[in-house]
Amino acid sequence: MLTVDDAIGRLLLHAGLRVSTEEISLADALGRVLAADMHAGIDVPPADNSAMDGYAIRHVDGSDPNQPLPISQRIAAGHPGVNLQAATAARIFTGAEIPAGADTVVMQENCTEIEGSVLIRELPPRGENVRARGQDVVKGQNMLPRGQRLRAQDMGLLASQGVSRVSVRKRLRVAVLSTGDELVEPGTATGPGKIYNSNRYTLLGLLRGWGFEVVDLGIVADRVDAITQAMQQAAALADVVVSSGGVSVGEEDHVKDVVASLGSIDLWRIAVRPGKPFAFGHVEGTPFLGLPGNPVSVFVTLLIIGRPYLFACQGIESWVLNPARQKALFSRRGNRREEYLRVRSTAAGLELFPSQSSGVLMSTSWGDGLVRQCIDEDILEGEPVDFLPFSMLS
Repeated sequence: MLTVDDAIGRLLLHAGLRVSTEEISLADALGRVLAADMHAGIDVPPADNSAMDGYAIRHVDGSDPNQPLPISQRIAAGHPGVNLQAATAARIFTGAEIPAGADTVVMQENCTEIEGSVLIRELPPRGENVRARGQDVVKGQNMLPRGQRLRAQDMGLLASQGVSRVSVRKRLRVAVLSTGDELVEPGTATGPGKIYNSNRYTLLGLLRGWGFEVVDLGIVADRVDAITQAMQQAAALADVVVSSGGVSVGEEDHVKDVVASLGSIDLWRIAVRPGKPFAFGHVEGTPFLGLPGNPVSVFVTLLIIGRPYLFACQGIESWVLNPARQKALFSRRGNRREEYLRVRSTAAGLELFPSQSSGVLMSTSWGDGLVRQCIDEDILEGEPVDFLPFSMLS
């Protein structure tokens, strides 16, 4: 069996950008992936401006606390002033441009107005409360790199440059299907031997949360002909195919054999718990990720192994995880597979869910992250461990 790192490395060797570009409105760009570096076209702010409501002065003129300075002008944001006369002050408001000649802003709380003049009771250091031109962004600076998923703050940054449209990667189209004659959809009645299809909704949530377009093919019967037809349809409709179930070694596990007959199986079985029977291959030229059938295995393998590959296909370049180190409130012996434990972070440390079975989906809703337990690593209570918050993986 491959280690998790080896499996991810092998997948990334097969990964390549599978989407083209499009130009969209900045207002619609949340979560989209930049197709090119974004360089600043202007300085922000475009001129020195005031960080406070107060008085703009020449620092040298404010050295005498007993000498009031005549107020020569009033400057509000959006209304530039004129050159500041020596030995005068300009009443100025937050965001307003600093007039030529001024070099310091005294906050109004440290001043007293007296019949058209201002007495400076506390002189700040020279340059205080002045936001310099280009303090935020300098013209020509690479603000956002190609491959970055745009967040709300990134949209604001681009807007500060006057950008209204942005070039992004088209959304990766991922076909999703579930196999298993035991599966029924929520909203319908179950019967003996039947269970509700939770995997479909876990996959839809993760993939859409990552910004992908999903082609939902629902449940496919455990028959070679049905799986073959569904796989061919998925390969024709999508950039990547993701299935759950049918990739283990049971007599009713047909997915892996069907994929091999339609293309290739390039990777199978990983030393990971949960999720050992993870498969990767191609269906008529379209990449295929075959996830196990157990619900926690689906969740963990897509987060840890599938995510880097899918991000690379979308053109996202920042997929590498840097685990936090937190104290374990439990002990656990290591084993011959890398294990991902469902935990919850508390002020005291990380609590372990009582059951780590791959069928206990409740553990993923109860918890807020995973502890990575490396092969043969013993976890000792009170010692730090690698913690991957779900927020880091979303």
